[in-house]
Amino acid sequence: MTLTRGARITGAVLCAALALIVAAWIVRDLTTAADPLDLWRHWTGSRRSAAAPLTTTLQDLLLFAVYVTVALAALRSPVATAALMAAGVITLAVRLPGLWVLSSSWMDLRSADELRTRALYCAFAALGLGVGLIITAAAGRRAPGAAHDLYARDSYAHDLYARGAYAHERTPTRPTKGVSVLAFLLLGASAGVLAAWEIYTATDYAGTRYLDRFTGSTSVRLPPLGTPPGWLTAVIVALALVAAVGALFRAVFSRPLGLVVAVFLVGMGGTGLDFAVRNELMSHLGDVGLREQLLVGSWLFELAAGAVLLPALARRGEGDAPGGGAPTWQPQSGHGYPQPGYGPPPPQTPPPGW
Repeated sequence: MTLTRGARITGAVLCAALALIVAAWIVRDLTTAADPLDLWRHWTGSRRSAAAPLTTTLQDLLLFAVYVTVALAALRSPVATAALMAAGVITLAVRLPGLWVLSSSWMDLRSADELRTRALYCAFAALGLGVGLIITAAAGRRAPGAAHDLYARDSYAHDLYARGAYAHERTPTRPTKGVSVLAFLLLGASAGVLAAWEIYTATDYAGTRYLDRFTGSTSVRLPPLGTPPGWLTAVIVALALVAAVGALFRAVFSRPLGLVVAVFLVGMGGTGLDFAVRNELMSHLGDVGLREQLLVGSWLFELAAGAVLLPALARRGEGDAPGGGAPTWQPQSGHGYPQPGYGPPPPQTPPPGW
């Protein structure tokens, strides 16, 4: 399905609004931190600023990149339906925990009431905009060849078709066979790696302490815009599995959804490797235990998988024929009228005397 012009503009505006919200918080943290390096260290967990509380996480930067990319795609391409859907889904998944995290009593000790209230309002706004993206993508769809029907009703459209104005209308693209297999393997393997570590964490932690990874409670220190780590892992695993199965069947949605997952895989793997470098795990990899070696290997795989998926899925795939393969209007070379036998029959003129 393609998007109408109004839906494309609406989707781009909604993505721009989401990007502005995230950018405002990032700018706030940049002005609060002593220097940009302190903010990066805060995002990667290496050091927390003692001067003033910081509010964002690395996921906010990743979301900003997703919103800007989808907004540009919606403005440039009529086939951005799946991209708007993917942006809306990841927004709802990441921002939903803010409703209970920011309204919980334990947040009183982590941030000021004014800061927490602003973050809660922004979480509500982000959720509303995310729902708006999904509604816009669903309501603004039309069949790729739907404009052909205008020929039977509009003489101006008839002339446009006669001149071949719609002969090269873009259609939604599916991943190629090679890319679909690659995406299925990498996305499925990444989901398996993340799920395995989450299961290991569940067996290693006590019951209440492990639930804190989903609720953001006392044992997990989160900034106001942070997402509980267990919840975030579960979201990425679920989206990766959906995108992997979609890629296997070469579904249209698998490309944008896989790209969103790839962005988060790069972020998660990069954060882990930053931790490994800071704690000298990389330089003493042979001296550490098996668990640490597997952790470093998992972070390397996540980073590599995301880095490979980004250019592979970003390439334009194979398109379908307008109208799902139905015959389309093709202007006859050297003439100003469509070839006979295509499209609706011409209007019947009653014989004289009727």
